[in-house]
Amino acid sequence: MPKNAFKMALRESRTQFGLWSTLSSPFVTEVVAGSGYDWLLLDTEHSPGDPLTVLSQLQVLAGYPSVSPVVRPAANDTVLIKRFLDAGAQTLLIPYVQNRAEAEAAVQAMRYPPEGVRGVSALTRATRFGREEGYFANAEENICMILQIETQTALDNLEAIASVAGVDALFVGPADLAASLGYGSDQSNPSMRATVIETISRIKATGKPAGLLTADTVLQQDALHAGIDFLAIGVDAGMLARSTEALLMNIKMKSW
Repeated sequence: MPKNAFKMALRESRTQFGLWSTLSSPFVTEVVAGSGYDWLLLDTEHSPGDPLTVLSQLQVLAGYPSVSPVVRPAANDTVLIKRFLDAGAQTLLIPYVQNRAEAEAAVQAMRYPPEGVRGVSALTRATRFGREEGYFANAEENICMILQIETQTALDNLEAIASVAGVDALFVGPADLAASLGYGSDQSNPSMRATVIETISRIKATGKPAGLLTADTVLQQDALHAGIDFLAIGVDAGMLARSTEALLMNIKMKSW
């Protein structure tokens, strides 16, 4: 069974740098897979991605063992979690977890009975189509469950969420958190930055690794100083949009 390098790095407190992938294309995945990131987030919450597009992305990433795939389902949904695990995803980032009960539901979805409710099939990509002996007994060891903290309610319940057995890490979602706290889209507001850093410290105090996505270079440095364990520093769609705009603007400015 493939070892979960991402989960191992979290246990060893090695900082991992990641890139958010929302373009939902195996070709794009292959382009960025060799860029040197420790992990790639394959998003299906805010992208056209679904289990079929993620399947092809996971197949591409199997040829790049130095980068770990992390998959974000569209919701904290038992069926979606089952489908991504069966497709071979080993690390899941579950969005919009608000309280202990929702955290427990996410963990239950990733575990087989009697500890959980994950549906059983011996003929999945995760089991190498029945060739992986011991998968059902040992799958949990290499599955990593990350929960997103992205609302005031989640902040209020952070320690309770972190205390759920089977939760491997917590992740700060700054866009939704900024909206929830009244900052709108202003993720770079100094008070918002301070809240993110405080949240990272609270996560670390529970003994769980902390993650963050931000392109804000100030917040990136603050997060690193606060001991962030895994940090995504950009989104592929945004990088493509901004770089193509800048390329055109540069030639237009030079032509006048």
